[in-house]
Amino acid sequence: MEKEKKDFCRLKSQGFRMGSCLVESDGKKVHACKATLKMEKNQIFRLITSIHLSRPENYLSIYQSGCNFSCKKCHSWYFSKVRDGTWYSPEDILDEAKKYEKNVTLTEPRERVTAWHAHDSCHCCGSCVINNEQSPGCPGVLPRESVVLSPQGFGPARDIVAFTGGDITCCPEFYCECAKLIKAQTNLKVLIETNGYGLTDENLLLLKESGVDSFWLDIKAFDKKNHKWLTGCSNEEILELPEKILESGFVLEVLSLYIPGLVETYDLEQIATVLVKADPEIPFTILAFFPEYKMKDYSNPTVQNMVEAYKMCKKTGLRNIRLGNLGVFITSAEDLEFLRNNVDQKDF
Repeated sequence: MEKEKKDFCRLKSQGFRMGSCLVESDGKKVHACKATLKMEKNQIFRLITSIHLSRPENYLSIYQSGCNFSCKKCHSWYFSKVRDGTWYSPEDILDEAKKYEKNVTLTEPRERVTAWHAHDSCHCCGSCVINNEQSPGCPGVLPRESVVLSPQGFGPARDIVAFTGGDITCCPEFYCECAKLIKAQTNLKVLIETNGYGLTDENLLLLKESGVDSFWLDIKAFDKKNHKWLTGCSNEEILELPEKILESGFVLEVLSLYIPGLVETYDLEQIATVLVKADPEIPFTILAFFPEYKMKDYSNPTVQNMVEAYKMCKKTGLRNIRLGNLGVFITSAEDLEFLRNNVDQKDF
């Protein structure tokens, strides 16, 4: 009986493989759900590293410790793969949401509850506040008073609460309890940034019933071997998720990294093909990789790499594609000119 309790995994109980979910905790390797979730007096708690208004997403981000992936490229490894933070109950999260709601400056319709749509309203340059004038390329849709300062810079405060950082949606109860409280006691929307590994049919239903509005799905790679090497887990079910998520009534956006030598144009084109089959309107961000964690010997993509991937993904019929992390692959005036000559301005 004790062994059954020790080996218990919510994914395994549903017929799936356990994630690559070991995290460092007091010098030991412990499963993320054991290290960063706990029950006290029938109340669930989650280990949260920080909570603040993030840029360029322009929403309240809740950064969670613990993850069911072990991504070699992770830029949040120091808290996603290491036990870190403060214990929060769903009621504590609700308190943070209520405080945030008082400072919301931009209300979005549900179909825009994404990080992708933040770019449509503000590029987070702060020029309107600092210089009292709009910058070239500014969307020009927000009054100056909607742009506020946060720990990561200027931008609006959109009416969205997002769970980010580590991901253990394989244990959905904390997310569900938070969403229920937020939806019942505020006018905020709820987004989950996820690798998708915990979004089983059963868990999707629970998250839907709790009031979660949208998912930002990070598809790490199309090639199965590369995905396994990169994350420690299979992507077989993940590639089926776009269609399932939309059929369940959620808003969906997808992000993938261009990683030279690992996830390049062909992979990104295949991911775009998966999205087109689900809905050609799905917003897709191609983000430029930069060396981090266990992949510091990999290189950044060039502007030519990013533009080629953009063009090939466009050819699949996917309509909403954007390039991100411009500072990684734009290193000269020539690079910027090349980008402007080959990519629609709204797409970067």
